[in-house]
Formats: sequence, C-alpha cells, structure tokens
Amino acid sequence: MPTQTKTLIAESLRHFDELPDSAHVKQPVVESLFACSHSSVWRRVKSGAIPAPRKFGSSTVWNVGELRAALTAQAEV
Repeated sequence: MPTQTKTLIAESLRHFDELPDSAHVKQPVVESLFACSHSSVWRRVKSGAIPAPRKFGSSTVWNVGELRAALTAQAEV
C-alpha cells in the first residue's frame, strides 16, 4: 500500500470520533476499524456484523454512524 494511502487511513482513524454520523469512509478505514482483511470485511457484511456499504457512483463507502453502532454492539458482546 502506498505511503500516501497509509497516511490518509491513519488520519481518518485519528479523526474518526470527530466525523459526523452522516460522513462516509472507504474500505481501508473499515478494515482498520474492525482489524480485518479486505475479504473479512465482505464476510462480515454478509453475516450482518458490519453494516452494508453504499455505492456513490463508482465509490463504495460505509456510513460512519452505522459503523459506530456496529462497533458498540461488538464491544458489548
């Protein structure tokens, strides 16, 4: 993964709590939040553990508010 991409992911994670619930993030951020691989994200989406993404044009993105709810539910288990 290019250094610039890693930097963007790190910045997104650092400021994740400051993002509004209506914001959207891309898959590398979801992978980092849930500490899983690209394939595992899609397995967890299929099982319902991670909310389904949305398509905006050619971009696949996840809603921050839905991700927060999933992380909270995961922490309570």
